Amino acid sequence: MNIQNQLVSYIALGAPATRRPATGDLPYLRPEIGFTPNWYHKAINIDFGEKWHTNPAYRKQAVLEMRNEIDSRFPDNKIGRISDDKNDLDILTGLYGACSIAAIYDVPFRYEKDQWPTSEHFSIPEDQMQNLLPPDLTTNSFYQSIIKQVDWIAENQGKVHGFMNWQGVLNNAQRIRGQELFMDMLINPEGTKNLLNSVCKTMIDAAKTLQDKQKQSGINYSFFTVSNCLVNMLSPELYQEFILPFDKQIADSFKTIGIHNCAWNANPYLEDYASVPKVGYIDMGIESDLDKARTLFPKTRRSLMYTPMDLANKSFNEIRNDLELIAQNYGPCDIVIADIEHGTPDKKIMDAINICEEISNKYL
Repeated sequence: MNIQNQLVSYIALGAPATRRPATGDLPYLRPEIGFTPNWYHKAINIDFGEKWHTNPAYRKQAVLEMRNEIDSRFPDNKIGRISDDKNDLDILTGLYGACSIAAIYDVPFRYEKDQWPTSEHFSIPEDQMQNLLPPDLTTNSFYQSIIKQVDWIAENQGKVHGFMNWQGVLNNAQRIRGQELFMDMLINPEGTKNLLNSVCKTMIDAAKTLQDKQKQSGINYSFFTVSNCLVNMLSPELYQEFILPFDKQIADSFKTIGIHNCAWNANPYLEDYASVPKVGYIDMGIESDLDKARTLFPKTRRSLMYTPMDLANKSFNEIRNDLELIAQNYGPCDIVIADIEHGTPDKKIMDAINICEEISNKYL
């Protein structure tokens, strides 16, 4: 798989981590740095409440303020950039956090001034789960509110850069059905599969409709990233039966797929992930079998989710040793340090960036 079909980690300003197409010459260890909304809220009093998500003009101003703060604290950085062109502005990514698909299914969520929106605890009845159909996106008020914002961006910015976080079938189904979903897999597998199928179709249709709109503005995206943040709650057998078929269905529907495994140990799922076609990106935690992952995904852009706790709590030498180990067993790859909280010294962030550059230079 050449670089045109690879994806890299991407953390837009004020947004959860996602992925974007790979471009240019990628360093051996490519750091991707991201901060929590609370970091920006404490630093420059950005309010991430309802207005941030419903008013694109307000969000544009907030993004510009965040960019100024980042540039003042980390000169000559690439933090939060959608591309190498500094004029490209992304005011779409981060919209509604990870709640969008659930909200299409009328799952309520609440706004927070210093965090991303959070889906409320919710559970559709079992009989509704068994008969659930994908909503009609052309008449779905929540989805159409997204499209209206996309139209505003196209009119005011020209090109519509950025991405919605459509999550993965497991994450979304859990928001819709609640914790009962995990028992449903054992006692009502057919109802569970109907829910997952409905969610999967909605994810595909929502992404393709958005991509069609973006193409009209001159931005051509043709990939999808599934977020398997809850996969470690499933045995490999349950993943194979309930989630893997939908991950493959999504892969078949797009040119490239990315698989986000969070910072978990991915070992129980690596071989199944390797059976998914057209994987252009995969990430995992440092406890995973990194050498095996590199063997299974030799042409995929790999990423290591380095936790913000390790960045904050480990010494300079411990961080260096971790990154050396990652480079030896897993590189070339991204080093994703997302969700950095207020209070983490800027110097530690710069140290991690500089270590990545030093190690990359060894592999030139």
